[in-house]
Amino acid sequence: MKIMIDTKKIINPIGPYTTAIQIENLIFVSGQISNAIDLNNSSNNIVIQTQEILNNIKLILKKAKTNIENIVKTTIFITNLKKLDIVNEIYKNFFLKYSTCFPTRSCIEVSKLPQNALIEIEVIAYKKS
Repeated sequence: MKIMIDTKKIINPIGPYTTAIQIENLIFVSGQISNAIDLNNSSNNIVIQTQEILNNIKLILKKAKTNIENIVKTTIFITNLKKLDIVNEIYKNFFLKYSTCFPTRSCIEVSKLPQNALIEIEVIAYKKS
């Protein structure tokens, strides 16, 4: 059975999709971009965006009654692979707070993301029975 995780108090999707769905003990979180994106580019900073995305994912998983240590797969979409070292440092420090085992991961450079974001991250996690 498919269960939609209600995240409207945390984050609203910017399009016609569900932020998170649970199927049995798996949680699928749609790609997250930063809420801090400023159309004037004043907060178009890869550090700020990455930190906010990871914190939003943490909140979404909490709403789904699971946590960061239960993430098994991440996919990162980034507009400039030259900034991957910066993202990797933030990502590494974030995940080491919760686990000694990093999730599996894919990273893809893309030409553009919604709202001119610099990075988008999606995850798959599990929920212990």
